[in-house]
Amino acid sequence: MVCNPRKNALLKSGSKSDAIDARKLAELLRGGLLSPVYHGERSALEVQQMARSYTQVTEDTTRVMARLKAVFRGQAVSCAGKKLYGERHREEYLVQLSGGLRRRAEHLYQELDALQPLRHAVKRELIVECRKHVAAQWLQSVPFLGPIRAALLIGRVQTPHRFRTKRQFWTYCGLGLETRDSGEYRVVNGQVERRHRPALIRGLNWNHNHEMKNLFKSTATAASTREGVWREYYLGLLAKGMRPEMARLTLARKIAAITLKIWKKGETFDSEHLKLQAA
Repeated sequence: MVCNPRKNALLKSGSKSDAIDARKLAELLRGGLLSPVYHGERSALEVQQMARSYTQVTEDTTRVMARLKAVFRGQAVSCAGKKLYGERHREEYLVQLSGGLRRRAEHLYQELDALQPLRHAVKRELIVECRKHVAAQWLQSVPFLGPIRAALLIGRVQTPHRFRTKRQFWTYCGLGLETRDSGEYRVVNGQVERRHRPALIRGLNWNHNHEMKNLFKSTATAASTREGVWREYYLGLLAKGMRPEMARLTLARKIAAITLKIWKKGETFDSEHLKLQAA
């Protein structure tokens, strides 16, 4: 069994060696306390690898752009916006640097020039590979879930049937709520009674897929600012007195639930889904 090491807290206590770890893992397995890692579906392996390549190249490009802007900001050079990265205006920024700082900025520009064409090439390959899956059409029918987000969904989730309910999918995407409660029962006149009070919510679950959480949060943020059915739903939540950040979270959970539903059923998006209980 391939198990989730984040949930094996017993391994962190006491001395550590291969023999001790094997013994502890055997005890956890015997008690049914190991959490398996999903390795079932294999039809989307190509999309999965292409999605990882695209994510890594995008992160590298973002990192270089941030480092480049930090060089100029460190010298109090105004560089707001994206004008700094274009080839047309590079020289007017470089003349404001001298010595080693100028050489450092030139090296970062060279790295950026190498990464940007590579990112576009990987993006095209990812979209082409994603088109081979029929689920791409269903996912792209959801507003603000374009070809890239649909490809990342297919690559990471692989199959929606891993999740029996929408709450399991929310937990995987980092949108599940964690609750804490204690002292639920008390003895009154010799009888055990349960306290009638709600459990305390302690935020979202920490053990999740960070790419999926970023995907649905970015989708909800974009959908809440542009015209469409999602914005109408978002404004309806605000009208009920919900705080904007909580409304965006609720919108992200709604988008995730509807995405899971239409993926399972093999149908396209319909605005009527907003009126029904999804998944």
